[in-house]
Amino acid sequence: MGILVSIDNGGTLTDGCAVVDGNIYHTKTLTTPYDLTGCFIEVLKGLSEKIYGESQIHKLLNETDHIRYSTTQGTNAVVERKGPRLGLIHSGKTAPSKLTKSGEEKELFASMVGERSISISTKSSDAKLGVAVVEAVNSLIAQGANRLVLSLSGDDLQEQERRVRNLMLRQFPGHLLGAVPLLLSHELVEVYPGDERRRTWSAVLNSFLHSEMERFLYNAEGALRKYRTRNPLLIFRNDGNSTRVAKTVALKTFSSSPRGGLEGVQAMAKHYGFKSAVSMDIGGTTTDVGVLEGKQIRETRHGNVKGITVSFPLSSIFSVGAGGSSIFRVKKGKVIVGPDSVGAAPGPACFGRGGTEATITDAYLIAGLFDPETFSGGELQLDIDRARNAIKKKIAEPLGVDIEDAVQAMQLAYHQKIAGNIAEHGSSGKGTILIAFGGAGPLSACGVAELAGLDKIIVPSRAAVFSAFGIGFSDIAHSYENRLTKGTDAALKETMANMTRHARRDMFAEGFDLEDCKVSSTLTFEKGGKEKTVALNKRGVMPKGVKGAKDMRVQMKVVRPIAHFPLEKIGKLADRKPRAVGKRNGLQSDGSFADMPLYQLDKLKPGDAGVGPALIEESYFTCRILDGWSYKVNENKDIIINRNGRA
Repeated sequence: MGILVSIDNGGTLTDGCAVVDGNIYHTKTLTTPYDLTGCFIEVLKGLSEKIYGESQIHKLLNETDHIRYSTTQGTNAVVERKGPRLGLIHSGKTAPSKLTKSGEEKELFASMVGERSISISTKSSDAKLGVAVVEAVNSLIAQGANRLVLSLSGDDLQEQERRVRNLMLRQFPGHLLGAVPLLLSHELVEVYPGDERRRTWSAVLNSFLHSEMERFLYNAEGALRKYRTRNPLLIFRNDGNSTRVAKTVALKTFSSSPRGGLEGVQAMAKHYGFKSAVSMDIGGTTTDVGVLEGKQIRETRHGNVKGITVSFPLSSIFSVGAGGSSIFRVKKGKVIVGPDSVGAAPGPACFGRGGTEATITDAYLIAGLFDPETFSGGELQLDIDRARNAIKKKIAEPLGVDIEDAVQAMQLAYHQKIAGNIAEHGSSGKGTILIAFGGAGPLSACGVAELAGLDKIIVPSRAAVFSAFGIGFSDIAHSYENRLTKGTDAALKETMANMTRHARRDMFAEGFDLEDCKVSSTLTFEKGGKEKTVALNKRGVMPKGVKGAKDMRVQMKVVRPIAHFPLEKIGKLADRKPRAVGKRNGLQSDGSFADMPLYQLDKLKPGDAGVGPALIEESYFTCRILDGWSYKVNENKDIIINRNGRA
């Protein structure tokens, strides 16, 4: 097997993982927002240095079987409203007034479409409709639209959308320089009665993301071609699958990075045998919480994109404004966390880049949990005096306490906010495990778990790059869903045959025959007020118990398995006493400072175990073991933490 590479492109940092002969290497580099191809190549260079001892990107790429890639750029584009000016051609139930019921919908529509929308009636001859189409397109272009969305309503909307497109192409042929791209809503998602809002919003969001994602991803693939890579770049999507750039829908890149972390959690659940878990990914601005139930990632059929319901399913990821760079302030005698953040620039006060706000990073530095000289792999030296000054002015003085008490209050407020998000959206039942990752997750894991009522924590050895690690468990796959209008064997066979033809074309474009793939089909329907899903056989026979069902949908998933990142088998390890590399004087829960043993994860061996308080450091994260908790390192160098020594 050749080398496997996975890359997660974030807003601040870009992470990379590589597997070579069973060994896993990882690295980080700063994201280059002005040219995302730059950080893409830099992280590959960093991996080659870790693997070969020097930069040999050409050798790395020639020995690589697959490169999986996820990005937050789609998410950031929606959040920051950076994209093309869209024009919407609509009718009836797809009018803007039908799409903008909530405050989020009104704000998002205003920033993406605004006044650039026109209604047309298709109940006329081709001649009259052709004139209306020309007038609509000219008007939208005059208002600045550079991409168009066509979303109609009615029983024959598919036929009418194709009709409008054909009339438009007669007057505005695609070969002309001024031709404006047009998206037909029914070609993006399956049409269902009453889904006009979801379908139209899906088309609008996809068009908004398409041009930037297309440019960025094809530039990355073009950079790889210069090195004559053996296989195409694979884009990891928010459904947990990977596909080549040409077969990727822009909207499916939204929130793909958090999904990567959940894929890693799911892989751990299947490997370690636990069924229920809640993931906690703490970054610079937010904490993302995901849920695993019965070893399956919790999803919603119609995903939510910043308050907008879309037609695609999305994993349920709940974000709260609490991260390493979140701003702390005092209001009415109470410590408030976020949701605003100082980001990477100027960053926390201790970064010494001009920041003056108090953050949890400043608090942790004062608490003695960081070495100012080795923070973030030694790439950034921290200034404790600036941290103390920020917390004194922003927190201690308003509360009327000393700096150490202010630090304790900040930690408690921070952990309470994250634990509250877990309690609201996650699970705290018996047997639920907290999986803590992200650069700041391991440091807060015990404090959050105590407040959330969780007794067991797993800190992955690759916690700092866990989303990049997680996408290494994805396969090349496509999923389909079609509406079944009649509950007969003939209708089911015809639907499955159409889906199979579509799947064959898609997998051929990926470079595989359908016969080399795993194909599974299910039927989802509503009966008795409940939604049910049953497996279908290849013969296309309607299952029993479907008579009288409503909202019948056929799903098909086609998977071409490719190599995954490895996990070592686990067994019963005898406890070993680890050797500390030093000690650190840290703030304890009673307000006193005491020495804590300090361990380096790369020097610990499977079976090494101990009790808190203690600190375990990796190049890019610090894991804090509180008093009353015990830990043990397993065969994968994951840190297993239990409250009061419970297994």
